[in-house]
Order: sequence, then C-alpha cells, then structure tokens
Amino acid sequence: MNKKADSLLFTGWAASLVATLGSLFFSEVMKYEPCELCWYQRILMYPMVILLGVAYVRKDFKAALYSLILSGIGLAFSLYHYSLQKLSFLSETAPSCGRVPCTGEYINWMGFITIPFLALTGFIIIFISSLLTLKAIKEDQ
Repeated sequence: MNKKADSLLFTGWAASLVATLGSLFFSEVMKYEPCELCWYQRILMYPMVILLGVAYVRKDFKAALYSLILSGIGLAFSLYHYSLQKLSFLSETAPSCGRVPCTGEYINWMGFITIPFLALTGFIIIFISSLLTLKAIKEDQ
C-alpha cells in the first residue's frame, strides 16, 4: 500500500467533508440562502464526500482522477464567484443570480474571507491532494 497516496486521499476527503458541513451550517443553521453560483459549487462538492470516502475505504487511488476533475471545475466556479464579489469591474456588471445576488457577502472575515473564498480553498486542497495522489501512485508503479 502507498502510504503517501493514502494520506493524500484522506486529506481530499476531509476537505470535502469540512466544506460540505460548512456549507450546510451556513444554510441550515445560520439561514443564509445560497445564490445560484453557490448551488453549482455545492453540486460539485457534495458528491466528493462520498466519492473520496469510498475511494479511501477501498484504497482506490485512481478515483483521484474524478475528484481532480470535479474540484477543477469547482475551483473555476469559486474563483469566478469570488472575483464577482471582490473585483469592482466584475461586480458592477454581474448578472442577476436569482433571489440572492452572487455579489452578496454574508460573511467577510478579515476583509477577504467570504463563503466563495472558503469553497475555493476547499476545492484547491482537493485538487492538489488529488493531483499528488495520482502522482504518488504513478511513481509506485
């Protein structure tokens, strides 16, 4: 067994679990209604808890390819969403996102940590751990 790949896969799973629980906390406990872009990010994040959890238990390191793809797409959504919030030239021309504007900031910790920033961080951790998992199993062959 490849210990490095095992640890990296667990890291990706843990990041997806924390991100999922955090998103559920904001919506179900704090009652923050997600905007449309938040929903797209959730659609990409939530299945990774199951995907990476099953992959970790079964030691299926090749599943990191799927989490790499999902997290890469999620990373792009989160980066765009965060840019809408923080870059004035984008926020001024942002399209309508439904009942909740995608430029809205329920939280703004330390002047830069918003919900899309938290999602972006989670997707980056999963992306990097998935990439390194694939690299570790390739080196092991």
